Amino acid sequence: MNLSQSETSTSPRVLILGATGQVGRELQRSFAGRGSVTAATRETIDLADADRLRAFVRRLQPDVILNAAAYTAVDRAESEPELAYAINAKAPRVLAEEACAAGALLVHYSTDYVFDGEKSGPWSEGDAPHPLNVYGASKLEGERAIQAAGGKYLTFRTSWVYGPHGKNFLLTMLRLAGERDKLSIVDDQVGAPTTSIELANATRAIVEGVFDGRYGEPEAWSGVYHMTCDGATSWFGFAQAIFARAAAMGVKTPELTAIPSEAYPTPAKRPRNSVLSNEKLHARFGVRLAEWTEALDEAMRELSREDPSC
Repeated sequence: MNLSQSETSTSPRVLILGATGQVGRELQRSFAGRGSVTAATRETIDLADADRLRAFVRRLQPDVILNAAAYTAVDRAESEPELAYAINAKAPRVLAEEACAAGALLVHYSTDYVFDGEKSGPWSEGDAPHPLNVYGASKLEGERAIQAAGGKYLTFRTSWVYGPHGKNFLLTMLRLAGERDKLSIVDDQVGAPTTSIELANATRAIVEGVFDGRYGEPEAWSGVYHMTCDGATSWFGFAQAIFARAAAMGVKTPELTAIPSEAYPTPAKRPRNSVLSNEKLHARFGVRLAEWTEALDEAMRELSREDPSC
């Protein structure tokens, strides 16, 4: 079965969950015309309702499930743990069980927040997880539920996701630029800003390779992989890069001040080092995402096309 074939009765059925989120929207673009695509939103199906989710998947009988849906309100999760676990842990278990029973491929996105940030170098897939917050713990449980179900699955851990749509750091910074003259940004948390565009493109390339048989049997490639843009920076460095590009586009930019995490307390503790090693992804699939500054350039170009005022 080839995802590049035109849509016919024999083309793969692709289910995208979280279709209106920033990754979900890019997945719709990336997989457009690569099969019969169903884009499900939170209004379509409530992932917190396990029984309805199971029935929904059985009714659609997808060949590929792209789960871009998640509870991502990191701070609010501290006071809503049951909802966070329902969406981030229980729903992936249901999807994995249904995918396994039907012989479908499940693609799921996880997070750098499964780690505590205490390591000095990049985190590998073999490093022991130790989440610092409810969000990270719920995502880790989702990973483990998928692994326990077995079958054909790809779990992609990513970090600092942003893009031209949705709610993210890039769009927040550009909004605040029009509201404030000065901004204080945390400078002691380091990670790899990763665009939804790069994630979607890499996902499609790997899924097509799976369906073309380029990677062998599922036992050879099913598992957890890190998938982020190359390089790393701090939130402060990320903000500097955003405003340097915005200024070149004629956008008013604020004065930035670097601050430590302690100066900006939040309900959920964040890891200081969120840098993930992508070597396993590259070695297994031959896929490498763009360097984060190049990906930022692409996101800004896309944003300017959609909103000339940016």
